[in-house]
Amino acid sequence: MHRWVKSSYSDGDGGQCLDWAPDHATATGAVPVRDSKDPSGPALAFEPTAWNAFITSIKTGDFKG
Repeated sequence: MHRWVKSSYSDGDGGQCLDWAPDHATATGAVPVRDSKDPSGPALAFEPTAWNAFITSIKTGDFKG
C-alpha cells in the first residue's frame, strides 16, 4: 500500500484535489496520482519526464482558460 499525500497544488476548498505517492515514485520512477475525492478509484502513473512537463505547464499557467 502506498502512502498518499495531497499535492501542494490542490486547492483548499475540497474542489480540485490531487494525491500522489512520493514513496512509490522514488522506488519505481513512476509518479502515481489520483483524485483525492475518490481514494478507492483509479490512479494514473506518469513517467518522470511527463510529470515534470505537466508541473512546468501548471507553473507557467498553460492550463488557464
